[in-house]
Amino acid sequence: MTDLVAIVGGRVVTGTGLQIECGTVLVSRGRIEAVGSELDVPHEARVINASGCWVLPGLIDPHSHIGAHEEANGPAGFDGSEVSNPVTAGVRAIDAVNIEDIAFQDALAGGITTVVVKPGSGNPIGGQSVAMKTAGGRSIDEQVVRAELGLKSALGENPKQAYGERKQMPSTRLGIALVIRQALLDAQDYVERRRRAEADGAPFARDLGKEALAAALDGTLTWEQHAHRHDDIATALRIADEFGLRLVINHGTEAHKLANVLAERDVPVIFGPILSSRSKVEVRESDPANLAALAAAGVRVALTTDHPVVPIGHLALQAAVAVRAGLPRDVAIAAMTSSAAEIAGIADRVGAIEPGRDGDVVLWTGDPLDVASIVREVLIEGRTVYTAERMTE
Repeated sequence: MTDLVAIVGGRVVTGTGLQIECGTVLVSRGRIEAVGSELDVPHEARVINASGCWVLPGLIDPHSHIGAHEEANGPAGFDGSEVSNPVTAGVRAIDAVNIEDIAFQDALAGGITTVVVKPGSGNPIGGQSVAMKTAGGRSIDEQVVRAELGLKSALGENPKQAYGERKQMPSTRLGIALVIRQALLDAQDYVERRRRAEADGAPFARDLGKEALAAALDGTLTWEQHAHRHDDIATALRIADEFGLRLVINHGTEAHKLANVLAERDVPVIFGPILSSRSKVEVRESDPANLAALAAAGVRVALTTDHPVVPIGHLALQAAVAVRAGLPRDVAIAAMTSSAAEIAGIADRVGAIEPGRDGDVVLWTGDPLDVASIVREVLIEGRTVYTAERMTE
């Protein structure tokens, strides 16, 4: 098979606000080489006729549990949360993902080519996330976009319930914040001991959990803060200030109440899920209009299904619902493509149809925000991995 692919004749929506009618996308050796309306197509290229289609970058879900909370596999497929200890910073989501989870087929059918898989929210500090493609590898390691991405932390109802039922700390918001602060303080002490040992050439006992926390302290890992209520978001901002964390709010049900503060500080929000019910107290004010308010205030936003809370294939449907609630169309598209990639820290690879990024391209039969449109074909790094007729081996 040729390493050069030309997708011709479609309406190209780059994910960065640009639309090209009857455009051409050239993908060479897995990367986008060129995009435009009057490109010469090399004779050796494999040509995909996209006439009548909308051509978009592969969509991104920047907060999911796909493969770790497997579809249709019951407790045997539930590996997303190690709640045996309130602080499990050393665990890695990559070790829990089963790439044969049937939800990956649903992701492709929904135009999603990249996901960020995160540990669950039962722990105040739950572990490290991974960004990966939804197809294309013999193992997850061949699908990884970035293995060292973020460190998941949770405030509010979930850790309160997980540990309150055990009658152990933390069982209140007070206790959760204390556990997080103490873990970060311990990591600061660890970093200093490590520095001294290195300077002295002395032996040093490594601790995987504290190494991960140290990476969050120096900004290598994003601090991925699960928070719904406005008071939890305020706590997240406070802790981020105390320790210099690179904060991203995940869920943000009531983030609109602090929209101006978040915009001033350039703290982004991965919002959602939108299509879920108000299943607990802290999501009682859930409303897609809250996302529109965040964007209007200048907050950088992305969309999440929080799969399996909302089936991952419904990401574009959530964007359509958000547009109906007032989110501008271009912001909704970016929230699944370029903005999602920037917030997740993977914009060097994915999120837009522009030269240098991975050749992850999706052909839709129409406007992806029209619920009647379906995905006709999905390419990951220039290779067709899904068509509407069949899953490509």
